[in-house]
Amino acid sequence: MNRAIHQEQLNNFKGTWDIVIIGGGASGLGAAVDAASRGYSTILFERFDFAKGTSSRSTKLVHGGVRYLQQGNIKLVMEALRERGLLKQNAPHLVKNQSFIVPNYKWWEGPFYGVGLKVYDWMSGSLGLGASEWLSTEEVLKLAPTLDAEGLRGGVLYHDGQFDDARLAVNLAQTAATAGATILNYYAVTGFLKTNGQIAGVMVKDQLFGKEYEVKAKAVINATGVFSDAVQHMDDPNRPASVSPSQGIHLVLDKSFLPGEAAIMIPHTDDGRVLFAVPWHNKIIVGTTDTPVENISPEPVALKEEVDFILHHAARYLTKDPGQADIKSIFAGLRPLVKSNTKKTAEISRDHHITISDSGLVSILGGKWTTYRRMSEDVVNTAAVHAQLPYKECVTKDLNIHGAQPTDNFNTDDYYYGTDISGIDALIAKVPGLAEHIHPALPYTKAMVAWGVKEEWAVTVEDILSRRTRAILLDAKATLEAAPGVASLMAELMGKDDDWVKAEIGSFTRVAEKYLPEE
Repeated sequence: MNRAIHQEQLNNFKGTWDIVIIGGGASGLGAAVDAASRGYSTILFERFDFAKGTSSRSTKLVHGGVRYLQQGNIKLVMEALRERGLLKQNAPHLVKNQSFIVPNYKWWEGPFYGVGLKVYDWMSGSLGLGASEWLSTEEVLKLAPTLDAEGLRGGVLYHDGQFDDARLAVNLAQTAATAGATILNYYAVTGFLKTNGQIAGVMVKDQLFGKEYEVKAKAVINATGVFSDAVQHMDDPNRPASVSPSQGIHLVLDKSFLPGEAAIMIPHTDDGRVLFAVPWHNKIIVGTTDTPVENISPEPVALKEEVDFILHHAARYLTKDPGQADIKSIFAGLRPLVKSNTKKTAEISRDHHITISDSGLVSILGGKWTTYRRMSEDVVNTAAVHAQLPYKECVTKDLNIHGAQPTDNFNTDDYYYGTDISGIDALIAKVPGLAEHIHPALPYTKAMVAWGVKEEWAVTVEDILSRRTRAILLDAKATLEAAPGVASLMAELMGKDDDWVKAEIGSFTRVAEKYLPEE
């Protein structure tokens, strides 16, 4: 399963596709799985790499959304909790049960959050991950010994889901491909084909080799997240903006800042958002912020004030105050919030919306990772009805995602590969040198690089170090040091020359430097 195979599928296809999907993030890949598993001929084009944008930059939570419960958005929470359960069922190698502690420092917080989280439990129904419970001060500190003990009045423990976003994106691409979809990264949609004012397909360009195509389709789905307006404006330059992008950043710290298995949830920060400190791949992710932005970039950069905001709030609750020197990596993402009259982006709903333009472009807006499957079902239903495709029922509620394999051990360095672990082991058996790690500070082997190239559409060093592995998020400095070796290995696997290696190292360095803390 690699890019060359899917290029050949595009080249060999004759006729009109049932569904073309623009965008290879959560909603686009989910739609490809949904459409292909129903039996529709499906092709997806992603301008960059799968999950290059928002979909690889989340807080790594599969959750109902305690904040949305506070806002009174019961419908969204109910839907998200149901989808959380389905995702854990269908991708047990990627989604784990994560315990969270809400520390209480005021007398009223225990009863207030305790009752609210009991409602959260009830809303989860049979797909719940565990019952919430009140904790004494001693029990809280036993589970989270680095929490500030001064003024602590106990806490509430509840359960939510945690996952690896980019790995899920890759597995969705593989699931869609197995179902018959053609999935292509580094293909940019440059315009629309129209017949009598109605969209009849897309014009696309191979970003790596320059070849251009005209691809006919009965339905076209725009699933490009924060780039949705740009695609809609290709269809209709006068269409008003539909997205209000908001930037959220995360800091990655050493596990010593929050040892143990429990995560921390602070229900209310100065800007009205929830603050999380979550164990992830033997590090701690702390976030997030909510900053309205106008410039939509594929590689957003954290602002100094955002970094300071998170460091300040983390210091309030941890016995050891994190500083710039403690940051292993900083990553920023843009939320594709549906445009609203609300002035504060933190208050904009995370519900998804589907629109159909006068020419027939179907756009899916908003939403979040947890509800990607339901979003995909809704948008494929809409596209199929609009294009008068034959009715075919959605089957994704019980569809295993590629790699699905139950596990109770989420502490190994390769658990998120699921059933693909045997394939990686086979590469090492054939070439024992592939068992070597790409860097002493990173949990990734050369075999994982080879697997990414051979089976996961990886064609650049950034693909490997940002999304096939999560190296850049775990330790940006170590990842920069690993890049030359990874580039050389990829060149050997892909038949590239020294010029390619040099160009790839330079390109990745320019990206990775944005993940480093200030000196």
